[in-house]
Amino acid sequence: MKIVIIDGQGGRLGKLLVEGVKARLPQAKVFAIGTNSIATATMLKAGADFGATGDNPVIRNVMDADAVMGPIGVVVTHAILGEVTPAIAQAVGGCSAKKFLIPMNSCGVVVAGVKEQSLSTYVSQAVEDLAQELGV
Repeated sequence: MKIVIIDGQGGRLGKLLVEGVKARLPQAKVFAIGTNSIATATMLKAGADFGATGDNPVIRNVMDADAVMGPIGVVVTHAILGEVTPAIAQAVGGCSAKKFLIPMNSCGVVVAGVKEQSLSTYVSQAVEDLAQELGV
């Protein structure tokens, strides 16, 4: 099972997602794709199996992913302080993988009806939703 985790800036969310997925689904292959090298390095240190940085790794790896995880901004052009390129947003939004996206204020998107929770709570919920979707 191929799980692609995308993050930017310092990679804090990506780190938490990698740790959560590896703890809950140890058999999963986790691909850490950063919008910058710092985010990629942070996710690799957290235990991701593979890592790469930039547009093309996102485009290539979401094509055959079973699931994609990251901040909600990965589907919004110019989100995460401009780190999400149109190519990234299009690739993630258009891929057939199920997307498990975390609402983040820094992405400039407000999801109506979603109550403010801690980042760790969002991550735990996303990982459990992922496990249920994959039947694990």
